[in-house]
Amino acid sequence: MKILVTGGAGFIGSAVVRHLAGDLGCDVVNLDKLTYAGRLSSVAPVVDLPGYAFEQHDICDRAAVSRIFAEHTPDGVIHLAAESHVDRSIDRPTAFVETNVSGTFTMLEAAREYWQSLAAPAQEKFRFLHVSTDEVYGALGENGQFSEDSQYRPNSPYAASKAASDHFARAWHRTYGLPVLVTNCSNNYGPYQFPEKMIPTMVLAALEGRDLPVYGDGSNVRDWLHVEDHAAALYCVLTKGRPGEVYNVGGGSERRNLEVVEAICDALDELRPEAEHKPHRELIRFVSDRPGHDFRYAIDGSKLESELGWAPQRTFETGLTETVRWYLENPDWWEPIRDEYDGHRQGLGDEKK
Repeated sequence: MKILVTGGAGFIGSAVVRHLAGDLGCDVVNLDKLTYAGRLSSVAPVVDLPGYAFEQHDICDRAAVSRIFAEHTPDGVIHLAAESHVDRSIDRPTAFVETNVSGTFTMLEAAREYWQSLAAPAQEKFRFLHVSTDEVYGALGENGQFSEDSQYRPNSPYAASKAASDHFARAWHRTYGLPVLVTNCSNNYGPYQFPEKMIPTMVLAALEGRDLPVYGDGSNVRDWLHVEDHAAALYCVLTKGRPGEVYNVGGGSERRNLEVVEAICDALDELRPEAEHKPHRELIRFVSDRPGHDFRYAIDGSKLESELGWAPQRTFETGLTETVRWYLENPDWWEPIRDEYDGHRQGLGDEKK
């Protein structure tokens, strides 16, 4: 099977590429613009495999995308390319509309043109999987979970752009018959995550003895999903899911943000007993909250489990310890990034870009 992965040099995308090409032996075409968060070093383990190909292009470039479909003739698409950091969307929303909305439209149109050109057996086999987020559903209170039927209530520019792209994906299935599937996932964590997201931010700051900034009082709740579990879920949906359906992908691991940061500190205390900054919990500092910070997300993943047989394989405690250990053991991956991005706070809404 040959799969076109957009955003395949990003965090989730690279995990998908490594899983497809390295674990499953699929042919993979990796389409990535290589923005700040796209790193070819994240797919280094598979770049020498004979079935791997890389295309550096913007998904908004219709001519390039159409050529890639025509030349590589994929059996399916896993569309992950997106601007994804909520804080950046607050400061600079334009890029999120351009990539997440216009880029998804371009991908859907190019895929439709390609799909309509295929012979009947290949048309029947083809799938387009659009990967989205639980943030499109807005916020929860203390109870309840998001299901596939939850109302859309996006509260950040990032969530709004992903909600719009979800609606385009659904419309292209209903209007044109394109065999589209949609997934909405909870917060991902794991190796190769760009150090502006919470877990790598905290790990690297703690290693350097800097303050660990926790928004508000740290009571906001997220459901955590290991990125490699997510990669397996996406392949499952692509190959077993029903076109037109939505599948929520959750980790079954709700934690308050403060609990996550404390767990990172405890893991570092254990893995680096010689560290001069022990106990690392003493580095925690509470800072002003993010504008419009959603209180709680939680995913009901029962549809995916009951219909397609997928369930996460890692507990949060095991996965988090593995993740902290990975950052400790792989400074050659993240140190060059730290030379470009110093970990300064974003999301204050005061940049006009």
